[in-house]
Amino acid sequence: MTTLERFLTYVTTHTASSEDTSRTPTTDCQFTLSRELERELNELGVSGVYVDEHAYVYGYLPATPGLEEKPCIGLIAHIDTIPDFPGENVKPQIIENYDGGDVVLGSSGRVLSTAKFPHLPVMHGHVQTLIDEHRPHGRVAVCFTPDEEVGHGAALLDLERLGAAFAYTVDGEELEEINFETFNAASARFEINGVNIHPGAAKNMMVNASHIAMEIDAMLPATDRPEHTEGREGFFHLIEMHGAVDHASLSYIIRDHDAAVFAARKDLLRRVEARINEIYGAGTAVLTVRDQYRNMAEVLADHMEVVELAERAIRRVGLAPVRVPVRGGTDGAQLSFRGLPCPNIGTGGYACHGPYEHITLERLETAKEIVLDILDENCR
Repeated sequence: MTTLERFLTYVTTHTASSEDTSRTPTTDCQFTLSRELERELNELGVSGVYVDEHAYVYGYLPATPGLEEKPCIGLIAHIDTIPDFPGENVKPQIIENYDGGDVVLGSSGRVLSTAKFPHLPVMHGHVQTLIDEHRPHGRVAVCFTPDEEVGHGAALLDLERLGAAFAYTVDGEELEEINFETFNAASARFEINGVNIHPGAAKNMMVNASHIAMEIDAMLPATDRPEHTEGREGFFHLIEMHGAVDHASLSYIIRDHDAAVFAARKDLLRRVEARINEIYGAGTAVLTVRDQYRNMAEVLADHMEVVELAERAIRRVGLAPVRVPVRGGTDGAQLSFRGLPCPNIGTGGYACHGPYEHITLERLETAKEIVLDILDENCR
């Protein structure tokens, strides 16, 4: 089976995860791809292939004779797609001899345009490359995880079963990028309690929870929103709001790469809560803040040899490696804090999580070449 044939099997398999349950996997459909990967790994001669009750898939390549003492590298990818975009009836569009221009996406009315995606002309004429995969290597452990898109992907990965000294998640975009910094992340929710009085007799008695909700949001800096930030700049992101006179709620996610600034953002929310209760009375605003994940750079700062190994592999395919902070999180963040140093490398794809997602076969093959070169570099 060719790289393209495998890729088309994966992208047409419905594997959307769900945020509506805490079980793993969050959707039974993810087992479909887990079983397909199990079948393919066995066909490829991978040893110890195992699918557990949570849809994690494990497999191993024994070290080439003479290289048994080299550290075991883990390679990790996730099988799920985002829950808020349809995962069924995916019909990938294959364009041979691409000319670098706009692409009409079937009958959807959407256009993959050079105006929105200025890198498209550079992809003109991309073709499949041939890669010699018969190379000496140390032990390799692979794992395919469920539920990465809803933050559960690394939670139940059995590190003892994996047996890797360090690992890489293959979940980025640009091929030259390597990610070892993520946001520090938390969620925050305000519950606002109002007093509903007939509007004709409301003076000095009504407390409109919806108005207070708007007041709370106005107390946060407008420049610290996702649409105004980039790079290592953090934000408060209002993701959901509900409101009536007697009760309203606001849900935020808080993000920042800098741990001290992240702590200051949470402190600001607590000061907002205190100020609202000072104005309108105790219990008017009730804030709940929950930490979600931390910046993996805290761990990887002591394991930069893992980053540098990947950078050498990226140079071998003719690219200049770039260290880029992730404006989000990865399975590698949780795994790094669990004791498995795990930066993230690119897949070569663009516009992930939506209908404009695209890649060329050449970039897909180059991503594979980078992985193989990582195995080579581990043997030096």
